Amino acid sequence: MNSWLRLSAVKLHSRSYSLLPQGAQAYIGGKWTSSQSGKSFDVLNPYNNEVVDRVTNCNVKDAEKAVQSAVEGFEQWAYSYTAKQRGAILHKWFEILLQRETELATLLTKEQGKPLGEARGEIQYSAAYFDWYAGEARRVYGQVVPSAVHNRLHLHTREPIGVVALISPWNFPTAMIARKAAAALSVGCSAVVKPAEDTPLSALALAQTAEEAGIPAGVFNVITADRANTAEISKFLCESTDVSAISFTGSTPVGKLLLAQSASTVKRVCLELGGNAPLIVFDDANLDIAVAGTMATKFRCSGQTCVSANRIFVHEKIHDQYVSKLAAAMKEKLVLGDGMDPKTTQGPLVNQKAVDKCELLLSDALGKGAELICGGKHGEHGSSYEPTLITNVQSNTNIANTEIFGPIAPIQKFREDDEVLQAANNCRVGLAGYVFGKDTARLHKFSRRLEVGMVGVNEGLISCAEAAFGGVKESGIGREGGAQGVDEFTNWKYICTQY
Repeated sequence: MNSWLRLSAVKLHSRSYSLLPQGAQAYIGGKWTSSQSGKSFDVLNPYNNEVVDRVTNCNVKDAEKAVQSAVEGFEQWAYSYTAKQRGAILHKWFEILLQRETELATLLTKEQGKPLGEARGEIQYSAAYFDWYAGEARRVYGQVVPSAVHNRLHLHTREPIGVVALISPWNFPTAMIARKAAAALSVGCSAVVKPAEDTPLSALALAQTAEEAGIPAGVFNVITADRANTAEISKFLCESTDVSAISFTGSTPVGKLLLAQSASTVKRVCLELGGNAPLIVFDDANLDIAVAGTMATKFRCSGQTCVSANRIFVHEKIHDQYVSKLAAAMKEKLVLGDGMDPKTTQGPLVNQKAVDKCELLLSDALGKGAELICGGKHGEHGSSYEPTLITNVQSNTNIANTEIFGPIAPIQKFREDDEVLQAANNCRVGLAGYVFGKDTARLHKFSRRLEVGMVGVNEGLISCAEAAFGGVKESGIGREGGAQGVDEFTNWKYICTQY
């Protein structure tokens, strides 16, 4: 078995750290390979800034090689394997992820920083997509269309789109690849994966498990690169005529850039971009449920999720009670520290830039009248930042109009339903939203009228393999997960037969 998932202690630059393979390589055409440039870059643990591994730094030449391998792999995967056979391999991949959960989660925590318990949950969540699409592979149905004339047969079939480029983020380095790749491979596509430069190791470990599951050479390729090379590689993937679709999860500005770069080849683009989720607590809400939901959506991954509650609107009648309960829950349950420590429930932010952003947003809010209830300080280690609660947040503050991507819970009061609905929708992004209350008519109204792609009603954790994930406005194009997830990777074909 490849040494990828074996942990060993080595020294580099007089610094001791855990390493998986020595000299981590890209995975192209079923082989582990170094970049043609001969260069590499360091992957750091955000909690202590120690080097986790050194990874090969791919360039456009390597990307071209990966795309060519995917072109060759596609022909075999799409047309020599039946849907049932593809599904069986995906199901084996699912089983391997569960079997190797501890190893994969440990790696994920070391490079991303999230608590080991959350990392385990991510591996389970990732595996669920391979399980789901193992079954969906055999349910990609076409249509028989009645003809208006005699002696003709009209068929609609769904064909795999071809080679797809999957560009993934650092906050869920295994799950975001799994969600895309499982759907794409289930219908016969091949993939070139470009993981975030902060967290490439989880993607490479996923490639190793793909090989163990029996994914043929060329069907799943991973190219790693630092920030500078990533821009050139992404541009190449968008403009390549051999790449039929781009699937990207990340920031809205980068998504817009990729969309523009893909215009020259008129390729399919699936974007899961930023969110600025509203969370509304009505005066009839069960406050224990509302606080539990807020904790789940706000502080998971230290607030670094695209569906994290960023704008928390609380009815004035129950505002003080809610804030008191939320502050108590934060004090009791949120423990900032090293993700490998079993007591830790809040890991570090991804880098110092993320900490700086939180500090600027908090300073602006406090300067405009917000009240600090708890937190608000840089942690003792690396890019750690204390879970923070502020109230009396004004609508003209930066934090009320910016995706925070950090562990700050900003509370705004409201009085009228129409007032809070307008405030919640006064945003150019619309990924997720949350409502807490008991009045079913009101909950139904807000579920329908919130301008978002997903709504949690009395629930803070909404994502699962069986449901469609995606947003509206500038939060993206297309859906991932559920039966809808294969839509991004298939084309409808009309066949007219005279007989």
